[in-house]
Amino acid sequence: MTQSAAALALVDDPVWFCLRAEPKREHLAAISLRRLFGIESLSPRLRFRKLTQRGPVWFVEAMFPGYLFAKFSYPTQRRAVESSHGIRGIVRFGDRLATLPEDTVIALQSYAGREEVVTIDSSLKVGQPVHIIDGPFRGLEVVITQVLPAKERIRVLLDFLGRSIEIDVSTARVLPA
Repeated sequence: MTQSAAALALVDDPVWFCLRAEPKREHLAAISLRRLFGIESLSPRLRFRKLTQRGPVWFVEAMFPGYLFAKFSYPTQRRAVESSHGIRGIVRFGDRLATLPEDTVIALQSYAGREEVVTIDSSLKVGQPVHIIDGPFRGLEVVITQVLPAKERIRVLLDFLGRSIEIDVSTARVLPA
């Protein structure tokens, strides 16, 4: 949704804007807006596990890289917002500014929660193929036959030397295929 800058200059009510932010600093810019100016802001992030050379590692990245959302009064707070630490400006399409409907932001806030972090559920399920990433069977793709949550282990079906064998593996040693 977009609105002209001239029309927004006549409205004193706060509106949700889409802001450009410095890369990898979206959440810091949102915190800065909250603390310095009392502006309601939203910078949801994703938390996910990714395979690295060190093994599986949890990463947290911006849900919308390079962007965040802030609710403020355009005529009175625009300059403060645009000159705030980590903010590159309001997203524009010519002379029109990018705004968001209130219900869209409420839906995002409820989904992201108070901490503004959404954990991508990589929970393992029976029948799901996974890669073993550590140990003597490293690199093999196996199928989960049973989840043993109390032990944080799974039982997998492994085709080895022409036979199908079930073995127990730690959930930390596998990643979804």
